[in-house]
Amino acid sequence: MSFQSLALATPILRVLTEQGYTSPTPVQLQSIPVILAGKDVLAGAQTGTGKTAAFTLPLLQQMLNAPKVVAASQVRVLVLTPTRELAQQVYDNVRKYSQYLTTRSAVFYGGVSIRPQYDDAAQGLDILVATPGRLIDHLHQKTIDLSALEVLVLDEADRMLDMGFVVDIKRIMAKLPPKRQTLLFSATYSTEIKQLADELLNSPQLIEVAATNATADSVQQLAYLVDRHRKRELLSHVIGKNNWPQVLVFVRTKHGADRLAKQLEKDGLKSAAIHGDKSQGARTKALADFKAGKVRILVATDIAARGLDISELPYVVNYDLPQVAEDYVHRIGRTGRAGNTGVALTLITPEETKALQDIERIIQQVITATVLAGYEHDPSYVSPEQAQARNNSGVKKPVRRGNEKAKLRSKALGKG
Repeated sequence: MSFQSLALATPILRVLTEQGYTSPTPVQLQSIPVILAGKDVLAGAQTGTGKTAAFTLPLLQQMLNAPKVVAASQVRVLVLTPTRELAQQVYDNVRKYSQYLTTRSAVFYGGVSIRPQYDDAAQGLDILVATPGRLIDHLHQKTIDLSALEVLVLDEADRMLDMGFVVDIKRIMAKLPPKRQTLLFSATYSTEIKQLADELLNSPQLIEVAATNATADSVQQLAYLVDRHRKRELLSHVIGKNNWPQVLVFVRTKHGADRLAKQLEKDGLKSAAIHGDKSQGARTKALADFKAGKVRILVATDIAARGLDISELPYVVNYDLPQVAEDYVHRIGRTGRAGNTGVALTLITPEETKALQDIERIIQQVITATVLAGYEHDPSYVSPEQAQARNNSGVKKPVRRGNEKAKLRSKALGKG
């Protein structure tokens, strides 16, 4: 089936043709007619399935069908996203798909000056893409009015809940008109997502294009068993030996991201780190350098990497296992997108085999962890932390010999 069969107008089809899009993806095929019909949607779709176009294209078509002059500070469509990177990515797609239309759109997120956003808001917006925190800033300052909102889109709703935005979301909901169309997209389903859907959606159409928490068939999943102190050495070896040109590496902490990037640089591998403590400018530059091939390895935390759209990314590495097993799906979904294949490598320590089993239960697949020659487990190795702990446990309290001598002198003098 082609996009022409989905009742999209010529200006929208023109963009799709210029971008080389010939036929809709499954989530687009199912979502576009339902959204055009004005129904609420609960969609379960993996990252990289084309879900941004699945809601953007029909919303642009709705605006063509019912043109309206937007009053100052008001918004017709609000798209909420969990991170700055995802907000920018969605906004870029909105701009691309609407380049032959007269719709006015903007993106609001923190980490940048709010003043230019005041000017965008004052003109009124057809489509606003925003993160919850910055949107609440605008609502407090009354620079945005959501009372006439027609459509709400929650993109990657599962991640917003994981990041603790549930209170912010409910505060935003209180500012919306009860009569509206609501679209909720989530890569994974949980009890919390179902509860949120029950609160926000009205008789939604359920759209699911892949099994819940499933991983894409286009991604080859590998795992190496390695001692913790040799992880970085193994990672450098694999990237160098196999000449991997572009690698996204996931770590658990901000400090760990900075430390690993510096270590990889010392190994001769051009690297950069992105995480929540980096300025927006630094994050944008690191991502741009990575996309341009100036940086070979991008080391990222889960939050910073959420929503990254890197065309044809071939390799993803789980240097640290995710704190939440479901995040494994999000991580490896960065590769093997849009018809391309990819490789996802996970580094497992002997202590983490139980955590790997939790991931296997989530994705309903077995990930066989192998040992690379030369990186076999060394049971005799003692880490600096273990050595320090052993030393501390074996230390006896020092005898206060000075005090003992003083007591003896006092006794000899008849003072004892």
